[in-house]
Amino acid sequence: MLFVCYEKCTTCQRAKKYLDGHGAAYTLRDIKTENPNRDEISAWQEKSGLPLRRFFNTSGLQYRALGLKDKLPEMSEAQMLDLLASDGMLVKRPLLVIQDRVLVGFKENEWAQALSAENT
Repeated sequence: MLFVCYEKCTTCQRAKKYLDGHGAAYTLRDIKTENPNRDEISAWQEKSGLPLRRFFNTSGLQYRALGLKDKLPEMSEAQMLDLLASDGMLVKRPLLVIQDRVLVGFKENEWAQALSAENT
């Protein structure tokens, strides 16, 4: 499993504590120092089944500074991918990448189901 997070993010801290508490083996990747590239984001989006706009950290300072709330609806997927790949702080976190599944954000019940499926 790949756990993509920002260590100062409280939601990421809760997710990490959850993973550690359940003995999950994972590789930690700091999204600020090792930003996902365009191909990774595209693959993750496909595995997640979510629309690409759900990969944006809508509560982030950078999202607000760029006025993306109004700009995203007019952007193509290619433009969104380029933007997400340009700055890890624009990407919603945490991300949990498990073989054929990607979880975006931390929802304990979803993570519990994913970990349970991973261990069976």
